Amino acid sequence: MLSQDRRHPLLKKVFNGAQSVLCAAAGGLVFHYAGGPRGDEVLSHPWDAIWTTTAANATWLVVNALLLCIVLSLEPGDPTPIVFLRKVALPTSLSLLGYGLLALLLAVSWLSGLGFLSIPLIFVPLYVSRWALSQYEVERAAQAATMRAFIQVIETKDLYTRGHSERVSEGVGMLGRHLNLSDDRQNALEHAGLLHDVGKVGVPTSIIQKPGRLDDSEMDAIRLHPARGVELIGNIPFLEEVKSAVLHHHEKYDGSGYPAGLSGENIPYFARMIGIVDAFDCLTSTRSYRPARSVEETLAILVQDRYSHFDPHLVDAFVEVIRTRGWKAAVDQPAPDGTVMATIDHDDLSLGSGGGATGSAAGPA
Repeated sequence: MLSQDRRHPLLKKVFNGAQSVLCAAAGGLVFHYAGGPRGDEVLSHPWDAIWTTTAANATWLVVNALLLCIVLSLEPGDPTPIVFLRKVALPTSLSLLGYGLLALLLAVSWLSGLGFLSIPLIFVPLYVSRWALSQYEVERAAQAATMRAFIQVIETKDLYTRGHSERVSEGVGMLGRHLNLSDDRQNALEHAGLLHDVGKVGVPTSIIQKPGRLDDSEMDAIRLHPARGVELIGNIPFLEEVKSAVLHHHEKYDGSGYPAGLSGENIPYFARMIGIVDAFDCLTSTRSYRPARSVEETLAILVQDRYSHFDPHLVDAFVEVIRTRGWKAAVDQPAPDGTVMATIDHDDLSLGSGGGATGSAAGPA
Protein backbone atom coordinates (compact mmCIF):
# COMPACT_ATOMS: atom_id res chain seq x y z
CA MET A 1 0.00 0.00 0.00
CA LEU A 2 2.95 2.33 0.34
CA SER A 3 2.93 4.83 -2.51
CA GLN A 4 6.73 4.86 -2.56
CA ASP A 5 7.05 1.07 -2.71
CA ARG A 6 8.97 1.16 -5.99
CA ARG A 7 11.65 3.33 -4.48
CA HIS A 8 11.68 1.45 -1.13
CA PRO A 9 11.00 -2.24 -1.91
CA LEU A 10 12.77 -3.43 1.26
CA LEU A 11 10.65 -1.15 3.42
CA LYS A 12 7.54 -2.51 1.78
CA LYS A 13 8.59 -6.11 2.42
CA VAL A 14 9.40 -5.39 6.06
CA PHE A 15 6.08 -3.64 6.56
CA ASN A 16 4.08 -6.41 4.89
CA GLY A 17 5.84 -9.09 6.92
CA ALA A 18 5.37 -7.25 10.20
CA GLN A 19 1.76 -6.53 9.32
CA SER A 20 1.03 -10.22 8.76
CA VAL A 21 2.70 -11.21 12.05
CA LEU A 22 0.85 -8.57 14.07
CA CYS A 23 -2.52 -9.39 12.52
CA ALA A 24 -2.08 -13.13 13.05
CA ALA A 25 -0.87 -12.63 16.61
CA ALA A 26 -3.85 -10.42 17.49
CA GLY A 27 -6.31 -12.91 15.98
CA GLY A 28 -4.60 -15.83 17.72
CA LEU A 29 -4.74 -14.11 21.11
CA VAL A 30 -8.46 -13.43 20.72
CA PHE A 31 -9.09 -17.05 19.72
CA HIS A 32 -7.06 -18.30 22.71
CA TYR A 33 -8.62 -16.09 25.38
CA ALA A 34 -12.10 -16.63 23.97
CA GLY A 35 -11.67 -20.34 24.61
CA GLY A 36 -11.61 -21.46 21.00
CA PRO A 37 -11.78 -25.25 20.61
CA ARG A 38 -8.71 -27.12 19.41
CA GLY A 39 -8.24 -30.37 17.51
CA ASP A 40 -11.16 -32.76 17.76
CA GLU A 41 -12.93 -30.33 20.11
CA VAL A 42 -14.05 -28.51 16.98
CA LEU A 43 -16.40 -31.41 16.12
CA SER A 44 -17.96 -31.53 19.57
CA HIS A 45 -18.29 -27.78 20.03
CA PRO A 46 -19.18 -26.45 16.55
CA TRP A 47 -20.87 -23.23 17.68
CA ASP A 48 -17.94 -22.32 19.90
CA ALA A 49 -15.66 -22.91 16.93
CA ILE A 50 -17.77 -20.68 14.68
CA TRP A 51 -18.00 -17.66 16.97
CA THR A 52 -14.41 -17.76 18.21
CA THR A 53 -13.10 -18.16 14.66
CA THR A 54 -15.25 -15.24 13.54
CA ALA A 55 -13.99 -13.12 16.45
CA ALA A 56 -10.38 -13.97 15.59
CA ASN A 57 -10.94 -13.14 11.91
CA ALA A 58 -12.64 -9.85 12.80
CA THR A 59 -9.68 -8.94 15.01
CA TRP A 60 -7.30 -9.75 12.15
CA LEU A 61 -9.26 -7.45 9.84
CA VAL A 62 -9.43 -4.59 12.35
CA VAL A 63 -5.69 -4.68 13.11
CA ASN A 64 -4.91 -4.92 9.39
CA ALA A 65 -7.14 -1.91 8.61
CA LEU A 66 -5.63 0.15 11.44
CA LEU A 67 -2.08 -0.53 10.26
CA LEU A 68 -2.97 0.44 6.71
CA CYS A 69 -4.67 3.61 7.95
CA ILE A 70 -1.46 4.58 9.74
CA VAL A 71 0.52 4.13 6.53
CA LEU A 72 -2.02 6.06 4.45
CA SER A 73 -1.97 8.95 6.90
CA LEU A 74 1.82 9.19 6.39
CA GLU A 75 1.62 9.11 2.60
CA PRO A 76 -0.11 12.26 1.23
CA GLY A 77 -0.34 10.83 -2.29
CA ASP A 78 -2.44 7.86 -1.17
CA PRO A 79 -6.20 7.84 -0.45
CA THR A 80 -7.12 9.16 2.98
CA PRO A 81 -7.77 6.63 5.78
CA ILE A 82 -11.48 7.54 5.75
CA VAL A 83 -11.74 6.85 2.02
CA PHE A 84 -9.88 3.56 2.47
CA LEU A 85 -12.19 2.44 5.29
CA ARG A 86 -15.34 3.43 3.41
CA LYS A 87 -14.36 2.23 -0.07
CA VAL A 88 -12.18 -0.81 0.67
CA ALA A 89 -12.21 -2.09 4.25
CA LEU A 90 -15.93 -2.01 5.01
CA PRO A 91 -17.20 -3.34 1.63
CA THR A 92 -14.79 -6.31 1.76
CA SER A 93 -15.12 -7.18 5.46
CA LEU A 94 -18.03 -9.63 5.14
CA SER A 95 -16.44 -11.57 2.30
CA LEU A 96 -13.14 -11.81 4.20
CA LEU A 97 -14.96 -13.07 7.29
CA GLY A 98 -16.51 -15.68 5.01
CA TYR A 99 -13.08 -16.82 3.88
CA GLY A 100 -12.20 -17.39 7.52
CA LEU A 101 -15.21 -19.64 7.96
CA LEU A 102 -14.17 -21.53 4.82
CA ALA A 103 -10.90 -22.31 6.59
CA LEU A 104 -12.90 -23.62 9.56
CA LEU A 105 -15.01 -25.74 7.19
CA LEU A 106 -11.81 -27.18 5.73
CA ALA A 107 -10.62 -28.11 9.23
CA VAL A 108 -13.96 -29.73 10.10
CA SER A 109 -13.98 -31.69 6.82
CA TRP A 110 -10.44 -32.90 7.44
CA LEU A 111 -11.18 -33.97 11.03
CA SER A 112 -14.41 -35.68 9.93
CA GLY A 113 -12.39 -38.24 8.01
CA LEU A 114 -12.35 -36.77 4.51
CA GLY A 115 -8.65 -36.00 4.71
CA PHE A 116 -7.14 -34.78 1.47
CA LEU A 117 -10.51 -35.08 -0.27
CA SER A 118 -11.67 -32.05 1.72
CA ILE A 119 -9.21 -29.84 -0.15
CA PRO A 120 -10.81 -30.06 -3.63
CA LEU A 121 -14.30 -29.99 -2.08
CA ILE A 122 -13.53 -26.60 -0.55
CA PHE A 123 -11.15 -25.01 -3.04
CA VAL A 124 -12.72 -25.98 -6.39
CA PRO A 125 -15.88 -23.90 -5.73
CA LEU A 126 -13.64 -21.11 -4.43
CA TYR A 127 -11.58 -21.20 -7.63
CA VAL A 128 -14.74 -21.12 -9.76
CA SER A 129 -16.00 -18.04 -7.91
CA ARG A 130 -12.62 -16.36 -8.34
CA TRP A 131 -12.71 -17.09 -12.07
CA ALA A 132 -16.22 -15.61 -12.32
CA LEU A 133 -15.01 -12.45 -10.55
CA SER A 134 -12.08 -12.15 -12.96
CA GLN A 135 -14.50 -12.39 -15.89
CA TYR A 136 -16.52 -9.56 -14.36
CA GLU A 137 -13.37 -7.43 -14.17
CA VAL A 138 -12.62 -8.22 -17.83
CA GLU A 139 -16.14 -7.05 -18.73
CA ARG A 140 -15.66 -3.81 -16.78
CA ALA A 141 -12.39 -3.19 -18.62
CA ALA A 142 -14.16 -3.71 -21.95
CA GLN A 143 -16.88 -1.27 -20.88
CA ALA A 144 -14.27 1.35 -20.00
CA ALA A 145 -12.57 0.84 -23.37
CA THR A 146 -15.91 1.33 -25.14
CA MET A 147 -16.47 4.64 -23.39
CA ARG A 148 -12.92 5.84 -24.06
CA ALA A 149 -13.40 5.10 -27.75
CA PHE A 150 -16.52 7.28 -27.80
CA ILE A 151 -14.66 10.13 -26.13
CA GLN A 152 -11.66 9.94 -28.46
CA VAL A 153 -13.96 10.31 -31.46
CA ILE A 154 -15.45 13.47 -29.94
CA GLU A 155 -12.18 15.10 -28.96
CA THR A 156 -10.51 14.67 -32.34
CA LYS A 157 -12.95 17.33 -33.55
CA ASP A 158 -11.76 20.09 -31.24
CA LEU A 159 -8.34 20.91 -29.81
CA TYR A 160 -9.74 23.26 -27.16
CA THR A 161 -12.10 20.79 -25.49
CA ARG A 162 -9.64 17.90 -25.31
CA GLY A 163 -9.83 16.26 -21.89
CA HIS A 164 -13.13 18.00 -21.07
CA SER A 165 -15.13 14.77 -20.68
CA GLU A 166 -12.57 13.23 -18.32
CA ARG A 167 -12.49 16.38 -16.20
CA VAL A 168 -16.29 16.50 -15.99
CA SER A 169 -16.31 12.84 -14.96
CA GLU A 170 -13.70 13.56 -12.31
CA GLY A 171 -15.60 16.63 -11.11
CA VAL A 172 -18.95 14.90 -10.72
CA GLY A 173 -17.09 12.03 -9.07
CA MET A 174 -15.73 14.44 -6.45
CA LEU A 175 -19.20 15.87 -5.93
CA GLY A 176 -20.79 12.43 -5.69
CA ARG A 177 -18.29 11.28 -3.07
CA HIS A 178 -18.91 14.47 -1.11
CA LEU A 179 -22.64 13.66 -1.17
CA ASN A 180 -21.93 10.05 -0.07
CA LEU A 181 -23.50 8.33 -3.06
CA SER A 182 -23.52 4.55 -3.00
CA ASP A 183 -20.87 2.79 -5.07
CA ASP A 184 -23.23 1.79 -7.88
CA ARG A 185 -24.67 5.30 -8.11
CA GLN A 186 -21.18 6.76 -8.02
CA ASN A 187 -20.09 4.58 -10.94
CA ALA A 188 -23.19 5.48 -12.95
CA LEU A 189 -22.61 9.18 -12.27
CA GLU A 190 -18.99 9.07 -13.41
CA HIS A 191 -20.02 7.18 -16.57
CA ALA A 192 -22.63 9.84 -17.27
CA GLY A 193 -20.05 12.59 -16.78
CA LEU A 194 -17.69 10.90 -19.19
CA LEU A 195 -20.36 10.43 -21.86
CA HIS A 196 -22.42 13.60 -21.45
CA ASP A 197 -21.18 15.09 -24.75
CA VAL A 198 -20.96 11.87 -26.76
CA GLY A 199 -23.75 13.16 -29.02
CA LYS A 200 -21.34 15.73 -30.46
CA VAL A 201 -20.23 12.91 -32.72
CA GLY A 202 -23.41 13.61 -34.66
CA VAL A 203 -22.87 17.38 -34.90
CA PRO A 204 -21.23 18.48 -38.17
CA THR A 205 -17.55 19.31 -37.76
CA SER A 206 -18.09 22.56 -39.64
CA ILE A 207 -20.29 23.73 -36.76
CA ILE A 208 -18.04 22.37 -34.02
CA GLN A 209 -15.06 24.22 -35.51
CA LYS A 210 -16.80 27.41 -36.61
CA PRO A 211 -14.74 30.40 -35.39
CA GLY A 212 -17.51 33.01 -35.47
CA ARG A 213 -21.11 33.57 -34.46
CA LEU A 214 -23.42 30.55 -34.61
CA ASP A 215 -26.70 31.21 -36.40
CA ASP A 216 -30.03 29.81 -35.27
CA SER A 217 -29.87 26.66 -37.38
CA GLU A 218 -26.35 25.91 -36.15
CA MET A 219 -27.42 26.40 -32.54
CA ASP A 220 -30.33 24.03 -33.20
CA ALA A 221 -27.82 21.43 -34.43
CA ILE A 222 -25.76 21.92 -31.27
CA ARG A 223 -28.85 21.53 -29.10
CA LEU A 224 -29.56 18.14 -30.67
CA HIS A 225 -26.41 16.60 -29.22
CA PRO A 226 -28.02 15.34 -25.95
CA ALA A 227 -30.66 13.40 -27.90
CA ARG A 228 -28.05 12.07 -30.30
CA GLY A 229 -26.01 10.96 -27.30
CA VAL A 230 -28.93 8.93 -25.98
CA GLU A 231 -29.34 7.34 -29.42
CA LEU A 232 -25.69 6.31 -29.42
CA ILE A 233 -25.70 4.70 -25.99
CA GLY A 234 -29.29 3.50 -26.06
CA ASN A 235 -28.44 -0.06 -27.06
CA ILE A 236 -25.55 -0.54 -24.62
CA PRO A 237 -27.07 -2.29 -21.58
CA PHE A 238 -24.58 -1.16 -18.93
CA LEU A 239 -25.20 2.49 -19.84
CA GLU A 240 -28.97 2.32 -19.39
CA GLU A 241 -28.83 4.31 -16.15
CA VAL A 242 -26.92 7.25 -17.57
CA LYS A 243 -29.27 8.07 -20.45
CA SER A 244 -31.45 10.53 -18.57
CA ALA A 245 -28.37 12.41 -17.34
CA VAL A 246 -26.95 12.64 -20.86
CA LEU A 247 -30.30 13.78 -22.30
CA HIS A 248 -31.00 16.51 -19.74
CA HIS A 249 -27.60 17.91 -18.73
CA HIS A 250 -28.41 21.24 -20.46
CA GLU A 251 -31.68 21.82 -18.64
CA LYS A 252 -31.70 24.91 -16.40
CA TYR A 253 -33.12 25.19 -12.92
CA ASP A 254 -35.54 27.94 -14.00
CA GLY A 255 -36.84 25.85 -16.92
CA SER A 256 -35.18 27.83 -19.72
CA GLY A 257 -32.81 25.05 -20.82
CA TYR A 258 -33.13 22.28 -23.37
CA PRO A 259 -34.20 19.82 -24.73
CA ALA A 260 -37.37 19.51 -22.59
CA GLY A 261 -37.48 22.76 -20.61
CA LEU A 262 -37.51 20.89 -17.30
CA SER A 263 -37.12 22.94 -14.12
CA GLY A 264 -36.10 22.47 -10.49
CA GLU A 265 -36.08 18.94 -9.16
CA ASN A 266 -37.87 17.70 -12.27
CA ILE A 267 -34.41 17.70 -13.84
CA PRO A 268 -32.76 14.33 -13.16
CA TYR A 269 -30.36 14.49 -10.22
CA PHE A 270 -27.30 13.41 -12.18
CA ALA A 271 -28.12 15.87 -14.97
CA ARG A 272 -28.17 18.74 -12.45
CA MET A 273 -24.77 17.68 -11.16
CA ILE A 274 -23.27 17.36 -14.63
CA GLY A 275 -24.64 20.75 -15.70
CA ILE A 276 -22.71 22.45 -12.89
CA VAL A 277 -19.40 20.69 -13.51
CA ASP A 278 -19.79 20.98 -17.29
CA ALA A 279 -20.10 24.78 -17.12
CA PHE A 280 -17.36 25.02 -14.49
CA ASP A 281 -14.82 23.14 -16.60
CA CYS A 282 -15.76 25.10 -19.70
CA LEU A 283 -15.19 28.46 -18.03
CA THR A 284 -11.89 27.40 -16.44
CA SER A 285 -10.61 26.25 -19.84
CA THR A 286 -9.24 28.37 -22.70
CA ARG A 287 -11.33 28.86 -25.82
CA SER A 288 -10.30 30.37 -29.15
CA TYR A 289 -12.27 33.51 -28.32
CA ARG A 290 -11.29 33.99 -24.64
CA PRO A 291 -8.75 32.97 -22.00
CA ALA A 292 -9.61 30.62 -19.15
CA ARG A 293 -11.26 32.18 -16.13
CA SER A 294 -9.84 31.62 -12.65
CA VAL A 295 -11.36 29.00 -10.38
CA GLU A 296 -12.57 31.60 -7.87
CA GLU A 297 -14.11 33.77 -10.59
CA THR A 298 -15.92 30.74 -12.01
CA LEU A 299 -17.20 29.65 -8.61
CA ALA A 300 -18.59 33.17 -8.16
CA ILE A 301 -20.42 32.81 -11.50
CA LEU A 302 -21.94 29.50 -10.39
CA VAL A 303 -23.10 31.05 -7.14
CA GLN A 304 -24.56 34.00 -9.07
CA ASP A 305 -26.49 31.63 -11.32
CA ARG A 306 -27.96 29.57 -8.47
CA TYR A 307 -31.71 29.13 -8.87
CA SER A 308 -31.66 30.51 -12.44
CA HIS A 309 -29.32 28.00 -14.08
CA PHE A 310 -28.24 25.54 -11.38
CA ASP A 311 -29.56 23.62 -8.39
CA PRO A 312 -28.59 25.89 -5.46
CA HIS A 313 -27.90 23.05 -3.02
CA LEU A 314 -25.66 21.23 -5.49
CA VAL A 315 -23.82 24.47 -6.32
CA ASP A 316 -23.12 25.00 -2.62
CA ALA A 317 -21.83 21.44 -2.31
CA PHE A 318 -19.64 21.76 -5.40
CA VAL A 319 -18.16 25.08 -4.26
CA GLU A 320 -17.29 23.46 -0.93
CA VAL A 321 -15.67 20.50 -2.69
CA ILE A 322 -13.51 22.68 -4.96
CA ARG A 323 -12.42 25.01 -2.17
CA THR A 324 -11.53 22.01 -0.03
CA ARG A 325 -9.88 19.74 -2.58
CA GLY A 326 -8.88 22.11 -5.38
CA TRP A 327 -9.24 21.67 -9.12
CA LYS A 328 -6.79 20.67 -11.81
CA ALA A 329 -7.79 22.85 -14.75
CA ALA A 330 -7.01 22.12 -18.40
CA VAL A 331 -3.36 22.53 -19.37
CA ASP A 332 -1.39 22.84 -22.60
CA GLN A 333 -4.23 24.53 -24.46
CA PRO A 334 -3.58 26.93 -27.36
CA ALA A 335 -3.75 30.61 -26.53
CA PRO A 336 -6.96 32.43 -27.49
CA ASP A 337 -6.94 33.32 -31.17
CA GLY A 338 -9.98 34.39 -33.14
CA THR A 339 -8.49 32.98 -36.33
CA VAL A 340 -8.16 29.45 -34.93
CA MET A 341 -10.76 26.97 -36.19
CA ALA A 342 -12.25 25.98 -32.86
CA THR A 343 -15.65 25.64 -31.23
CA ILE A 344 -17.63 28.41 -29.62
CA ASP A 345 -18.65 26.21 -26.80
CA HIS A 346 -22.36 25.76 -26.16
CA ASP A 347 -21.71 25.26 -22.44
CA ASP A 348 -20.18 28.75 -22.34
CA LEU A 349 -23.06 30.20 -24.35
CA SER A 350 -25.68 28.63 -22.11
CA LEU A 351 -24.52 30.73 -19.15
CA GLY A 352 -25.65 33.91 -20.89
CA SER A 353 -24.86 37.22 -19.18
CA GLY A 354 -23.89 35.44 -15.98
CA GLY A 355 -20.74 33.95 -17.38
CA GLY A 356 -20.89 33.35 -21.08
CA ALA A 357 -19.02 34.81 -23.98
CA THR A 358 -19.68 38.30 -25.27
CA GLY A 359 -19.56 40.07 -28.60
CA SER A 360 -19.14 37.93 -31.70
CA ALA A 361 -18.57 34.85 -29.58
CA ALA A 362 -21.87 35.14 -27.74
CA GLY A 363 -23.87 33.23 -30.31
CA PRO A 364 -27.15 34.25 -31.87
CA ALA A 365 -28.80 37.39 -30.54
